[in-house]
Amino acid sequence: MIKRIKLRSLFIGGCITLFFLVLVGRVFWIQVLQGDFWQKRAADTWAHTTIIKAQRGQITDRTGSVLASDVPAYTVVVEPDVIQERGIRDEVVQGLHEILNKPVSELEELIDAKDKDGNLYKNREVRNEGWKVDQEVADKITVFVKKLEKEHDIRETGVGWVKDQKRYYPKNSLAAHILGYTDRDGKAVAGLEYFYDKLLKGADGYLDYQSDGKGVKLPDAAETYQPVVNGDNLKLTIDSTIQYYIEDAMKEAYDKYQPKSMTVIAADPNTMEILGMANLPTFNPNEYWETQDQGDFYNHAIKSIYEPGSTFKIVTLAGTVQEKLFDPNATFQSGYIMIGKRRLNDLRGGWGEITYLDGVKHSSNVGFVKLGYEMLGRDKLIQYIDNFGFKEKTGIDLPGEVKGRITPEWPVEFATLAYGHGKVQVTPIQQLAAVSAVANGGKLMKPHMLKEIEDPNTGKTTVTKPEVIRQVISADSARKTGSYLEQVVADQKIGTGRHAYIEGYRVAGKTGTAIKVGANGEYDRTKNLVSFIGYAPVNDPKISVIVIMDEPKGDVGGGTAAAPVFQKIVSQSLEYMGVPKAYAEADKNGKKSGDNAVSARTAPNMVGQTMKSAKELLINQGFDFETVGSGPSVVSQYPEAGTALTPGQKVYLLSEQGDKPKIPDLRGESLRDALEVLTLLKVGIQVEGEGYVTQQKESVNNGKTKVTVTLKPDEPVVQGSDTADSESGGPGTEAASDSAADPNTGENAPSSN
Repeated sequence: MIKRIKLRSLFIGGCITLFFLVLVGRVFWIQVLQGDFWQKRAADTWAHTTIIKAQRGQITDRTGSVLASDVPAYTVVVEPDVIQERGIRDEVVQGLHEILNKPVSELEELIDAKDKDGNLYKNREVRNEGWKVDQEVADKITVFVKKLEKEHDIRETGVGWVKDQKRYYPKNSLAAHILGYTDRDGKAVAGLEYFYDKLLKGADGYLDYQSDGKGVKLPDAAETYQPVVNGDNLKLTIDSTIQYYIEDAMKEAYDKYQPKSMTVIAADPNTMEILGMANLPTFNPNEYWETQDQGDFYNHAIKSIYEPGSTFKIVTLAGTVQEKLFDPNATFQSGYIMIGKRRLNDLRGGWGEITYLDGVKHSSNVGFVKLGYEMLGRDKLIQYIDNFGFKEKTGIDLPGEVKGRITPEWPVEFATLAYGHGKVQVTPIQQLAAVSAVANGGKLMKPHMLKEIEDPNTGKTTVTKPEVIRQVISADSARKTGSYLEQVVADQKIGTGRHAYIEGYRVAGKTGTAIKVGANGEYDRTKNLVSFIGYAPVNDPKISVIVIMDEPKGDVGGGTAAAPVFQKIVSQSLEYMGVPKAYAEADKNGKKSGDNAVSARTAPNMVGQTMKSAKELLINQGFDFETVGSGPSVVSQYPEAGTALTPGQKVYLLSEQGDKPKIPDLRGESLRDALEVLTLLKVGIQVEGEGYVTQQKESVNNGKTKVTVTLKPDEPVVQGSDTADSESGGPGTEAASDSAADPNTGENAPSSN
């Protein structure tokens, strides 16, 4: 018995000893051999991290109007297990369907979904319809939840929302291609949001601390705090009011002509601050996912290259003026010119022998071939193209900019290069930078969108300074070039840009209509690129604008389709900017239109001056004029010096009064103006009809010249004639019936006016 007790005791003692040894070994294994692992595990259990989310920087226009900012957002969430347990599945599905407009089938699938173990999910976000919704939707969800609680007498419904933040664009699609957008995850995708993402996004902060098992912070525990760094606020150069003017004018033209796309850029030519930029079609960055066509996101202003057509003639003109080769009074034979065996044509056979100034007004291809190819020469022409920046990116602070492509090889390609056709492709922003250089005194400047950077964490502000790339022409050459471009707009009879005329402001500009190359590599006359580029006021430029329409419907040119868009944008912008008019509107009798109007523009005194100096003065001051006779000096003029001029009214300079005076083209003039000029010439007059002159006929009886003028009402501008309408949109539309030899095919390629 005693022996048995001893054995039992030894057995029990051995078991206890063995258990103790195992326990000690396990403790040694855990605390010594695996001590680091379990120490980290414990620290992870005690440790908690709270993320402090950084606020993305705000984007405003130059006046401080908010264009993009972070705002509170709410994401709708559901708990499928709770919903199923409460038996309210169908009510939740129907309620969320009505609030979020999410399909019933998708909601049912969301709430019925199970994990890999066959259990209902505990928490799910309602995407995309319930993802980062606004306060109004969150309030509707709250009302719906309270309704469920009351009807079913429950405290948990399995439906709710969590607070978040999202990017919001308060002006919707306004300036969409400038701003770009961030996706729902907050990732920057396009535009300035993408380009300046590092500045805008900032850095999240965090707080690391230790807590007990209930999550209560331990009072003596160490903690690590990293403060949040909010993103920088950006003030842009654009003005949301001018941006609105741009987009409003574009929509009107877009609806009328239905082009594939349309682009407009406006800038301050003195600094190259971009005042506005837009493309159509466009998109709403608040609802970017609703945009079906990815092309709507494309910023043609900096990413597309085109054959520019006649707007490119500005470079040729500026180069010849700088080299002192351009004589506005010298003449050439328009119509066509041969380059080797290739024939380059003017519009509808040309206008006979004309001055180079009239060649600019008519947008004569022949005239510009003679200026750029014959006078400047190919090397100088390429040099000026390079200097004006067409072979390099402008450096604008927007993502995805491309550079132009200038690749002429054959003589005829250098000739067509002088008027913007053939082996030349440029971007709209390159063209605007070039014409702005003419406007600002010859300085090519780097365009930019960012005006100021404000650090909200320190209050420090960094201002972007204008950057001059190079001086491309002298200030005097720029002024003269601008005066010639002003004639393109001021001459209301033959100026291709006359539809850009703005009463009270001096406007310089150039039209362009280029036939596009089709899919087969040949020019397709049914596809045009029409444009207008210019600036105002000529004497003190405040704004430069380019307007481009790609394949507008109808037989239209840059003067009839694009110039009116320019006119509307610039006239509104100049008044908004407070730029005073040089003169007030006047009626046909030369009277001011309002009691408070400033002095109307008046005719200067030219009598007694040499014809050469008189012409130069009128050109430099932006007057439209016509000379009669071939004498060396001005013997008389109409209207008389000091007379208030009506919009687009010509000044007639007479240099001689012989027995057989040369009768000027009076079509488009009022009866009063026609009678005054003819009386000054001392010729017989016969009038048929009333209104404006539409036809004139000369006859000689007994050595006495007689002029019969036919008038019709409400036709102040002659439309559809060879001399007066190279941009009318009819048979004489720019490049509509002209051709230039294509060196690659030997066939005729379109010209551009």
